[in-house]
Amino acid sequence: MAKPTKAAKTKGGKAAGKEGARVLMKRLAEGAREAKRQAKEATTRNVPEEEELQWTREAAWLKSQLDSEEDVESIVEVGRMLANAVVVSEPEGTEDMQEEVAQESTTIEWPNPGEVFWTRPPRTRKPKRGKGIPPKDGSPLHIVHIAAEMAPLAKVGGLGDVVTGLAKACEVRGHQAEVVLPYYECIKEDQVEDLRHVMDYDVPKGTMWDGQMRVEGLKTSLYEGIVEGVKVLFLRPDWNCTNLFRGQQIYGGSYNELEAYLYFCRASLEMLKVTGRQPDILHLHEWQCAAAAMLYWEVYHLEGLWKARVMLTIHNLANSGDCRPEEMIAMGLDAERFRTIDKALDERTIGHNPERLSLLKGGIVYSSAVTTVSPTYRRESLESGAAGWLQSSLLKHQDKYHGLLNGIDNVVWDPADDPFIPVNYTPTSAVEAKAACKKYVQRGLGLAEDPDRPLVCCITRLVPQKGIHLIRHAIWRTIEQGGQFVLLGSGHADGDFRAMAEGELKNHSHAKLLVMYSEQLSHYLYAASDCFLVPSMFEPCGLTQMVAMKYGSLPIVRRTGGLADTVIDVDQDPKNGNGYVFDGADEGSLDQALDRALNGYRNQRDTWSEKVKQVMDINNSWDNSAQSYIGLYRSLLT
Repeated sequence: MAKPTKAAKTKGGKAAGKEGARVLMKRLAEGAREAKRQAKEATTRNVPEEEELQWTREAAWLKSQLDSEEDVESIVEVGRMLANAVVVSEPEGTEDMQEEVAQESTTIEWPNPGEVFWTRPPRTRKPKRGKGIPPKDGSPLHIVHIAAEMAPLAKVGGLGDVVTGLAKACEVRGHQAEVVLPYYECIKEDQVEDLRHVMDYDVPKGTMWDGQMRVEGLKTSLYEGIVEGVKVLFLRPDWNCTNLFRGQQIYGGSYNELEAYLYFCRASLEMLKVTGRQPDILHLHEWQCAAAAMLYWEVYHLEGLWKARVMLTIHNLANSGDCRPEEMIAMGLDAERFRTIDKALDERTIGHNPERLSLLKGGIVYSSAVTTVSPTYRRESLESGAAGWLQSSLLKHQDKYHGLLNGIDNVVWDPADDPFIPVNYTPTSAVEAKAACKKYVQRGLGLAEDPDRPLVCCITRLVPQKGIHLIRHAIWRTIEQGGQFVLLGSGHADGDFRAMAEGELKNHSHAKLLVMYSEQLSHYLYAASDCFLVPSMFEPCGLTQMVAMKYGSLPIVRRTGGLADTVIDVDQDPKNGNGYVFDGADEGSLDQALDRALNGYRNQRDTWSEKVKQVMDINNSWDNSAQSYIGLYRSLLT
């Protein structure tokens, strides 16, 4: 079928733009007639009628735009891209998606260079969300998560994504999932559906008075609401009496975080008791909530919470929740009952004055099961020193220690149905659709609009764990090798990147450093990127490499933790490979993988396009991971 050629660019203003659109409209109509003719004769194409509908639809839409103020040149360009993307032979069952992609392509609102474009919708219409529902499990469980974070309203890192993703996946499978969360002052209440006050109750809280521990009740308010389809139980201390959880960010407020989370552990269990809840599973997350395992078995199991079994998930062993005995009294108990080597005593401090305790160690000892977030990170924590001094405790309890890979939320992260990206796409339409997304981001960020330059993106916290020395090197190496680089992230080690962003890379045509974080902007970058860099020094699981693959971006990763479990090098295993992997922590090792990726994009485009489709089909969803967690939950109850 004769497809329309690229419209000539015009500089004569609105009239010339309209004339160009009329020319293209005429060609589109001719294409429709040609498709109709071929519909009678075609023997080599599977969907000639769909082609006819496509050209007719594009022509009708362009006609409707002739009297508008739209940027006709941009409309014509994306129409050309999407015509190539969607008017192809597809497997049976994809016609509806083709039509949806084509319709959405016509609603793009192109950004102006320098515009903060991610704060507005990229098009005039949002896609309709509609997902298949997995089968329900028999014998539903009641699972209560106790956590310091939950995406999107209280998210700092991957912890918040995991809590939300796992709770949602279990809820969808027919289980009752609830999340207990601190009522941070900075929470945006408009992100919570049906937020309401339920009750007030007193939480035992210890303080030191004249050298003695004194326990008093701290008034606490329980609120309920729905976040991402999951019931959330918010606990707020009386802010007339304390400043716990006050401030404009999740962490780093003016209050003592250790005191805050010890109180929160006690408040969570007290809430279960006073509301009469009897969950099957108490799922605790990270060091902040590990003390709840100790409290549960030492206090609340004896006071009526008889049913639950306790699981602790360690998301990162970098913080073991160290505390002095006098600090531990914030949860209303004397620390002496935990101050033994077989409970929570930090054995590194034996004989010191004072000796210290570890909340994470106590959680490991007291929990019915302990998990970490990937099989490789479990192995590294037992064999390679990733757990530091806690290795001995994990080895002692390794029979109840499991490595379960995290998943990603396939509703939030779905390029076929993502309201934050300019063009939706599936594996079969990804290559051309991603080109349109790339053009959109290049224009919005002020980069050169060059489809042949590979775009490398990195979305990360800028802290040493994430390999910031390698990220810094990769920026310059990518530019040197003819690519483009976009960084999105911030952290306590972001000073060099801020200086680069305001210095030699300011207004650079091939690099943009955004030392900040925006969930909306991250969606654009996943969709636009050709490669995605994750050079972590250690990475318990990592979610960004899985999201990148879902959006058709090939990851470049260092072989560690969950990165090793999810990314296979394309040159070591051409059939199953889904990214580029390196082992060292030096710049030369990174170059070896980065250069291979850039060369692969430029010189092996057919192979690259097939890999884009392949990685998008990988199932890293929470539905898979939830099945593993549910199986472990059930094993604790038998």
